[in-house]
Amino acid sequence: MKLKRENYLRLIRPYYDVDLIKVLTGVRRAGKSILLETIRNELIENGVRRDHIISLNLEDMDFEFIQNASELNREIKSRIHDDKKYYIFLDEIQHVEGFERALSSFRASLNTSLFVTGSNSTLLSGELATLLTGRTAEFEIFPFSFSEMKEYFELNGREFHDELIYDYIKWGGFPLRFDFADETSVRHYLSGLYESIISRDIIQGGSKIDKAVFKDIALYILANSGKEFSAENVAAFYRQNSEKNVSPRTIYNYLDKMKKAFLLHGVGRYNLGGRASLSNREKYYAVDTGFRIINTNTINYEDTFFLENIIFNELRMRGYSVFTGKTYKSEVDFIAIKDGKKCFIQVAYLLASQSTIEREFGAFSPISDASPKYVLSLDRIDMSHGGIAHINIVDFLLRRRELIVT
Repeated sequence: MKLKRENYLRLIRPYYDVDLIKVLTGVRRAGKSILLETIRNELIENGVRRDHIISLNLEDMDFEFIQNASELNREIKSRIHDDKKYYIFLDEIQHVEGFERALSSFRASLNTSLFVTGSNSTLLSGELATLLTGRTAEFEIFPFSFSEMKEYFELNGREFHDELIYDYIKWGGFPLRFDFADETSVRHYLSGLYESIISRDIIQGGSKIDKAVFKDIALYILANSGKEFSAENVAAFYRQNSEKNVSPRTIYNYLDKMKKAFLLHGVGRYNLGGRASLSNREKYYAVDTGFRIINTNTINYEDTFFLENIIFNELRMRGYSVFTGKTYKSEVDFIAIKDGKKCFIQVAYLLASQSTIEREFGAFSPISDASPKYVLSLDRIDMSHGGIAHINIVDFLLRRRELIVT
């Protein structure tokens, strides 16, 4: 059975009949199409007639004749037969050249509520996008969170227990990967999905990018996400291991394309001394930890970067703006901000020694800000002390414990 992703629906429902274009973005196969289907079903349950719902998947060969805005305009208008409201769903709209003109025309001339999806963040940033400025509401859709994994298992009669966190750390939350019973099949699926994203969302016809080089560089960046990013270091590593030269400028170009395809997200620096966000981005986290593992044979669960990646994505899904913090003598993993309020977060695997405890809790010592401070780890024993709260990561992900921001 399909999961009803209530966390997203709760955000989108208020816009069902609002005259804004509802734009669902996010990495390919994160579940955008299923979410559209859920919205359509809710509209029908609430009394909307089926013949007033128009739905086109623009990656379906049935609609390959729709190549540009004029063809899309003709197809939609051919399906409208009265002046009552129509609900229009356009999946993977980026395949239609100049689609913004069609959407703008629909809003101006028809009684419609528009829902569109896309797998590239340039969807609303091109030259034509000025036609839609101020007329959209955008929602980024991520692969399943750990709590959604739990819901999915329970919905389908599968046993769920907290120890599945290790499976989630390793293989991530892409919905279809849960249909496979063995790790070989999961790896094969994720590798194929990764290849599809590169071929369909990054390196398209006429591209001058060397596909083999891009794949190597991209997998290296994903495998090392969460660590300090240096294009010079990536170039040196690639040169040593392939005997080919790739310039830092090219690597930055590749990085930009990965971000636009939602393969990873950048994290800004927050200057704790000056209390201001710094514009340069020095860390990147993978959209899903499954993409971190597909080019390796093993996983070290003590690698805190995997846990950081999961916490970062969870915070983003919960609507936080997330930064890394820099003090005069150390670094704080995350500063999570929502509605002008914030908290500070350190992430650890296990607080297995006194030195680890001192390091993680001590990271907050240079910070005079009174906002709440948290250490998140997989330990089951509560080690909170000195005004700093300790939360088990599984409890946090399953919403048994929540963060307080002030």
